[in-house]
Amino acid sequence: MGRGKNQHVVKYPEGWAVKGAGNSRAKKVTRTQAEAIQVAENIARNQQSDTKIHGENGRIRAGNSYGNDSCPPRDKK
Repeated sequence: MGRGKNQHVVKYPEGWAVKGAGNSRAKKVTRTQAEAIQVAENIARNQQSDTKIHGENGRIRAGNSYGNDSCPPRDKK
């Protein structure tokens, strides 16, 4: 199975939206950012892609990788 599109959580007039990278339409619109993050993480896990969480100003403030990470963590705990 190939990797899917990265899932972006962005501010939307009705709340927060989850959009696939490059898509103009939202997959899901929620009232809170936390709900949208949960939806985006589930989609990203299923598609082995990444999440990109945008703040209210539109800038990416966080993200996570759920696929084959080209730069895995190096810490050895």
